[in-house]
This record gives sequence, structure tokens and C-alpha cells, in this order.
Amino acid sequence: MDLDLTFANGLMAGDGRDDLGMFLIKGKYDAQTHECHWTKSYIGAHEVFYRGFREGKGIWGTWEISLWGHGGFHIWPLTAGEGAQNMERKEMEQPTPVVLPVMVGDLVKFKVPGL
Repeated sequence: MDLDLTFANGLMAGDGRDDLGMFLIKGKYDAQTHECHWTKSYIGAHEVFYRGFREGKGIWGTWEISLWGHGGFHIWPLTAGEGAQNMERKEMEQPTPVVLPVMVGDLVKFKVPGL
């Protein structure tokens, strides 16, 4: 999965690509409560709604696709010094994305390297 997220002024936005295709992300976050919610819209296809909470090691929460299904997720940053081999091993152990925080001025962006 490739993922690029930006958080600024209570809004979150991004885009990416996974096994299902390209998608756009649009949502909101609350810096006081650490809660966020967003919609992941696959280009020309379905949408997935996410609701999550920021914790010390990323964002965890639930996703749902209309009446089709639901589940949990956890997005977390890489630790310093982790390389591609460690990312691949973690991805196999836990099938959720790895996210890298990147500061851009006063914005925080999260990057998920392509696997």
C-alpha cells in the first residue's frame, strides 16, 4: 500500500493505492479528543468509512463498507532504523499499513512506503 495523509486545521486529506486500486481520503480530526474520521473513496468504485483514535503509536479504530462489511485497523509509524526487510516481515505478521510521519512546515504528513 502507498498512502499519503495530511493533517491541518482539523481537516485530513490524502490519496494512495492498494491492492484494490487508487483512492482519495477526506475527513476531519479533533486535536483535543484525538478522534478522527474519514472516507476512503476508491476511484470509480465504492467508499469505506473509517473512525479512529490517535494514540502514542498511531491511529486505531474501525472501518465499514455500507452493508458489505466492517473490521478494525491500526496505522502506526516506523521506528528509527527500520528498513524494508523489517517492514515486509511486520506486514506479513500484521496485515495493516506502516506509516511514516513527516513534518512539512506546521503540517504533519504521514507517508506509507510502497511494499
